[in-house]
Amino acid sequence: MNDQWGKYSRTQAEVDWTSIFKHQGVDYFKELSYNDKKAIHNLKYFTWVEQQRKSVEELNAQWYDENYWKERFSIVPKWDEMIKNFNSQVGLKV
Repeated sequence: MNDQWGKYSRTQAEVDWTSIFKHQGVDYFKELSYNDKKAIHNLKYFTWVEQQRKSVEELNAQWYDENYWKERFSIVPKWDEMIKNFNSQVGLKV
């Protein structure tokens, strides 16, 4: 919570939930084939390698190393705990 912007209130959370998340439809989702996924992966070369100066090996690991994303997302349980704590602080019961 940033003091510059004030605290994120229950009212603001309800507004965000109602106006953004509750009304999501499937019109912006697409089930991708293997070739679709590979094409999107290949598009990352510009942003991943050229802009962020990451290695091609790390980019390839994203596709070929089955543990790459598991390792990156091992933090998710901690995020879940942080979300629960935040929800508790703003009085949101989920």
